[in-house]
Amino acid sequence: MHPPNLKIIDDIAHIPAAEWDALTGGDPMLSHAFFLALQESGCAMPLYGWKSQFLTLWQDAKLVGAMPLYLKMNSFGEHVFDFAWANAYQQHGLRYYPKLLCAVPFTPVTGARFLATTHEMRRLLLTHALQYAKDIGVSSLHCLFLNENDLTEAQAQGMMLRQDVQFHWQNPGYRDFDAYLATLSRDKRKRIQQERRKVQEAGIELQCLSGEEATPEHWAFFASCYLHTAQLYNSPHQLNADFFQRLGKALPKNTLLVIASREGRPIASALNYKTDQALYGRSWGTFEFHSGLHFEVCYYQAIEYCITHGIKTFEGGAGGEHKLSRGFLPVTTRSAHWLAHPQFSKAVENYLQQEASAITEYVDELNERSPFKQTAPN
Repeated sequence: MHPPNLKIIDDIAHIPAAEWDALTGGDPMLSHAFFLALQESGCAMPLYGWKSQFLTLWQDAKLVGAMPLYLKMNSFGEHVFDFAWANAYQQHGLRYYPKLLCAVPFTPVTGARFLATTHEMRRLLLTHALQYAKDIGVSSLHCLFLNENDLTEAQAQGMMLRQDVQFHWQNPGYRDFDAYLATLSRDKRKRIQQERRKVQEAGIELQCLSGEEATPEHWAFFASCYLHTAQLYNSPHQLNADFFQRLGKALPKNTLLVIASREGRPIASALNYKTDQALYGRSWGTFEFHSGLHFEVCYYQAIEYCITHGIKTFEGGAGGEHKLSRGFLPVTTRSAHWLAHPQFSKAVENYLQQEASAITEYVDELNERSPFKQTAPN
């Protein structure tokens, strides 16, 4: 059998959807439809710093390996921050951009990035990506939110590893929301009850809609909330209304909208992605401020949904230490990095070692502040 044939493809529409999806393990955020929606809506396009360079391996015209790869002209929409590295390059008269990025745009969720069915093909994908980075003369290659298999491969090929922290909620099989609350310490339980009561007293009603139930009008409202709130906080370009409409049509079984209404009028909304095993909190927006509304729309409704539907994990998205007091515990996420410049690579390696020690101490400190009742020692 001949070695796999390498092709760099700049338009995911040129890759057969069924063959791409056969490599993803059913992850909706890695699906062909997800990347196509990002592309066709204009969200992940060169105008905003995303130039598709999908790295693919073909065996006898059959797709056997793929990597979601982008030539990036900025660092927005990545959720692993390297702005300080870019600034250091600039201060020394060097170009940090363009760089190569292996990631799912705007999606800080751990998963496969070297899409293949065998270890050998995963190895080849990364080997080719590193060589491609050298061939085109970019400053660096970054692979974000790697699962364990890909992380092991990245380390084996000499990439530097970086850690960060997210907060995830776990469902051991709670009977209902009250059963979950009963596991929390008294002060944390009271705070959540007070926040939910304030939302109820404000006359706010909540509705959870699967993508199969959500109409184009629901998606349009969510998009308007999201964009309004992004503008309030001067957030850089991310997603747009066209993307959300495409997402709702393409992945109805893998989306969940939470909509808050007051006096018969919708005022806030949140978007979650979902599988049978996990719910992923992604984006939210509101037109009105009410005490506790953010936590209700983004967290408590999602937790109730997980309990009702037997979903084991709710990933609350990037950052947010405030999640800890609401029952989310720290989880380490990982990325891998290669820098072409030897002196900068060494400096970053030293920095990452120090950062890793600080992250470990931070996670230990967070675990000591667990919101759950302390079990008496035997």
